Amino acid sequence: MTEYMTDQPSASGPAVSPRTPEADPHENRRQVLYWRLLARLFDPEEQPALESASLAVVEDLGLPSALLDPQASVDSVVQRHPELADEFDGLMTPGPDDDGTRDRAAEVRRAALVSKVLLNVFSSGSGTVTAGQLARWQSDAGWLERALGCTPGELRGGRTGGGGSGRGPQPDLARLIPTIGPELGALEADLVRRMHLREVLADPVLASQLTPSMSLIEQLLRDKNNLSGIALANAKALIRRFVDEVAEVLRTQVEKSTVGAVDRSVPPKRVFRNLDLDRTIWKNLTNWSPEEERLYVDRLYYRHTARKTTPQRLIVVVDQSGSMVDSMVNCTILASVFAGLPKVDVHLIAYDTQALDLTPWVHDPFETLLRTKLGGGNDGPVAMAMARPKITDPQDTVMVWISDFYEFDRSQPLFEGIEAVHRSGVKFIPVGSVTSSGRQEVNPWFRERFKALGTPVLSGHIRKLVHELKTFLA
Repeated sequence: MTEYMTDQPSASGPAVSPRTPEADPHENRRQVLYWRLLARLFDPEEQPALESASLAVVEDLGLPSALLDPQASVDSVVQRHPELADEFDGLMTPGPDDDGTRDRAAEVRRAALVSKVLLNVFSSGSGTVTAGQLARWQSDAGWLERALGCTPGELRGGRTGGGGSGRGPQPDLARLIPTIGPELGALEADLVRRMHLREVLADPVLASQLTPSMSLIEQLLRDKNNLSGIALANAKALIRRFVDEVAEVLRTQVEKSTVGAVDRSVPPKRVFRNLDLDRTIWKNLTNWSPEEERLYVDRLYYRHTARKTTPQRLIVVVDQSGSMVDSMVNCTILASVFAGLPKVDVHLIAYDTQALDLTPWVHDPFETLLRTKLGGGNDGPVAMAMARPKITDPQDTVMVWISDFYEFDRSQPLFEGIEAVHRSGVKFIPVGSVTSSGRQEVNPWFRERFKALGTPVLSGHIRKLVHELKTFLA
């Protein structure tokens, strides 16, 4: 409401004039920083008034002016001012003191840091991209992911991070990933496409600047047949590095599973690590000598460690058409991890318009990926014809089918095959995609029929698939 104040007295009484509430200087400064951010995102040309006003705000906050330099990476800012590293971590997640009260001065400081990381990531420019520019963008994107409470690479569909930096409250990934993850992945893919990748790979110095990511791996797999010599060697090194990093994360997740109930029909091994000390003492208490204060042990007891295990067969069928590249990479690595478990017989089939049995190389995801052929359409019945003969004991078989299920006008034949497999006793798990960002798109025709069959399409996040497989194989 408008407030009034007494001005000058007059014959008819005191004069009044309107007075608006005093503007909040902190709010004005915060708005200056965000207006500059918007102006820079939509037009790379600087606006002198906004630049000078923003510089005054940043200097007044005691922050480095490099925060306003579009050419300065977040890494370089943090290297010169290491005290800012902790401020970037979890910067865009709710804080422990977010109880409705507002610290206006802290909001201005936060606006300056948020503007820096958002501008560096989302203002990616145009034209040819160098290896150094890609590496810088990937680093800045990593800082944005850290600001959102994630691990670097987690939202871009690359490494399957553990879900946070461990520095405070974690974000609602189910809400953030569907919106931010695909955008970051698309930006990175665009930067990779704008590189002269073959020339970069042919130069060991430039190639060493590349950081493997899902977007880069996709390009390398698509172009591998056109590479040779040093360029091919560098491409293989990047693929292997990425595979090893993802495999290490997945292996940790898989190894957390149980491995079956204890089999008490098998005598325990009489080794020290299996010694049941509590039971040994309890069973020998009758041999306690009060005079000597000594316990005489007649018999040692050991724990049963052998577990009941039934050989399980895991058949993974992956759509390797152009829209499913990240699923192809993730599932190939995941299949190799499960193939390393005892009593698990893993088979891997990739398909587009033709099916390819990759089982002989399932233990080596690197070699498997080199044998894939990305692109083409979808002919699911061809893959099903290759997969069904692999089913020997339906009750101990799980079939994972990863696809968007957009078939070449052959939806009914594929579904009939899937329905027959499911009714035979095989545990059938349809997955819309297997990515680290959790994106998925599935043909609605299939989605409804899978739901009616009692096998709803699994969420696309790879951790969900790991959980499902561990439950079945335990």
